[in-house]
Amino acid sequence: MAFSQSEKIKAGIIWISSSLGMISGLDPSEKRGAEKSVRLTLGMLSHEIRLAETVAPLSQWKEISHIMDQVMVMFDSGVGGDSIYHLTQALSRVTGIAQNAMSLLRENGLL
Repeated sequence: MAFSQSEKIKAGIIWISSSLGMISGLDPSEKRGAEKSVRLTLGMLSHEIRLAETVAPLSQWKEISHIMDQVMVMFDSGVGGDSIYHLTQALSRVTGIAQNAMSLLRENGLL
């Protein structure tokens, strides 16, 4: 479950990071729609992280959740483009979970 959730969460973080980079180049009328899409994706990603905490309880999920809360606050404050650093931190931690889960699957002959 940790591996499955980590892959979904990694994809979401990468999508949000890419979108934040793209938003900066949009005109104001397009920017509102793009920001709304990113905000919805951030919300969905938060739910996925909470689900991960439930189905694959690891202490790292809480840390990732905290980082993503910071990203949401920054985004809501109008400085979402500056949250790339935090998204990179979250991505690094999620990748670590995925690597550990993959190793465990291999050790147990499940992959």
